[in-house]
Amino acid sequence: MRVVFLGPPGAGKGTQADAVSKDKKISHISSGNLLREAVESSTETGIKAKCYIEKGLLVPDQLVVEIIKDRIVKEDCKSGYILDGFPRTLSQAKVLDEMLKKLGNKLDLVIYFSVSEESVVLRLSGRRTCANCGANYHIRYVPSSKDGICDKCGGKLYQRADDKPETVLERLRVYHEQTEDLIAYYKKKGILKEISCDADIDAITKEVSDVINCTLQRKPLISRGVARVDSL
Repeated sequence: MRVVFLGPPGAGKGTQADAVSKDKKISHISSGNLLREAVESSTETGIKAKCYIEKGLLVPDQLVVEIIKDRIVKEDCKSGYILDGFPRTLSQAKVLDEMLKKLGNKLDLVIYFSVSEESVVLRLSGRRTCANCGANYHIRYVPSSKDGICDKCGGKLYQRADDKPETVLERLRVYHEQTEDLIAYYKKKGILKEISCDADIDAITKEVSDVINCTLQRKPLISRGVARVDSL
């Protein structure tokens, strides 16, 4: 099962990918983490990517796909994988499809995690990080015992600049602008499923698992009303 998780910042893609990865015994591949690891490990592709990063330039789609290719041909990906955070644009999707075609396979499913603007702002603007040890908190969902103080090391908690409400709204605007054509692309292919992520995390995880199971079995899914699932 080869799956792509799409969704705006704060939709909970990473959380869901971790849960499904453990449940289905398939690898969770974060494109951002892969890129950082390739650069830190000084792989051939990572060295090429580093040249762009050091100049403040975007890493070309082809290079990112090559890094993903190096990962998905490993033994632990033979039973499947979840791509989290890639592709983000139509051009990236086309490069990815071409690479998979050369490997003799293709994507089985794309899950789009839709979420309200209000939920994203609440989730992201409430995040706090320890300036000392890097521990993460949330003022509503995972608060520290003492306001503004890290429970682990006593360091001061701060809000990342890109988590401020006005910045979150701009990130959302850019995301939707970039992915509109991407979503239409996967709709046309008939492999896109949309799930609303304004529900409880555990309920969403169950719904995601059901979508994957139904895709594997090629059976129609009847939504229980926990989340909206569109078979397109």
